[in-house]
Order: sequence, then structure tokens, then C-alpha cells
Amino acid sequence: QVQLVESGGAWVQAGGSLRLSCVASGGAFDQLSMGWFRQAPGKEREGVSCISSSGDSTNYADSVKGRFSISRDNARNTVVLQMNSLQPEDTAVYYCAAVPIPTTVKALCSGTQRPSYWGQGTQVTVSS
Repeated sequence: QVQLVESGGAWVQAGGSLRLSCVASGGAFDQLSMGWFRQAPGKEREGVSCISSSGDSTNYADSVKGRFSISRDNARNTVVLQMNSLQPEDTAVYYCAAVPIPTTVKALCSGTQRPSYWGQGTQVTVSS
């Protein structure tokens, strides 16, 4: 059973930056496709960014392209979401998710491939 623990959520002013981290345990991390999802109050959960097991393929939601960057360190079982130029509309609970079967990052982020594992979430609040 894979366990995912997120950290790094905080309150920031618009234009600021945050770095979210997700540490995985209990499974072969280098075989997991990973993703960051978010859910704002009253809205459906959406895929923000996803990364393949090797790290050579990434996907971003249009709303975060050019501002967010996803990366992973398979030696440390960690995936990171670097968020720059944050805007109030980025306010949400951010979740780390993983799937242990081969999939495309686009399928994972779009919801076509449902994640098998979820973290507990970390709150990001961006004030104007």
C-alpha cells in the first residue's frame, strides 16, 4: 500500500511562490506515475500537473503552464510542484496522487486514468 504525504502548503500573497512536496512510501516509487491535483471550494477536483515514472514526460493544466513546474527525485521518493506567480484562483487544497500502472501523464491529469493512491492534501491560499 502506497502512502503519500504532502507538505508545503501555506498562505501567500498574489505573485508569490510556494514549493509543494510529496513523499511516497510503501511501494516502488520509480514505477509510479505521479500527479498533483487541486480542489477549490465549490469546484470539482482538477489535475494540475502530472509526471511519468521516469520523469521524462510531464503534463500541465493550461491555467498553470509557465508558472508551475513538476519534478521528481526517484532516489528520495519525492515529487515536487514548484508554483510561481501565484494568483488568488490558485487557492485550493492540493493533493498528491499516484498510479502504479503504465499510463500517460495526459490521461492521469485529465482523469481518464484514475489515481490509485491519494495524499491527505495541503492547503494553498493566495490572497490578492
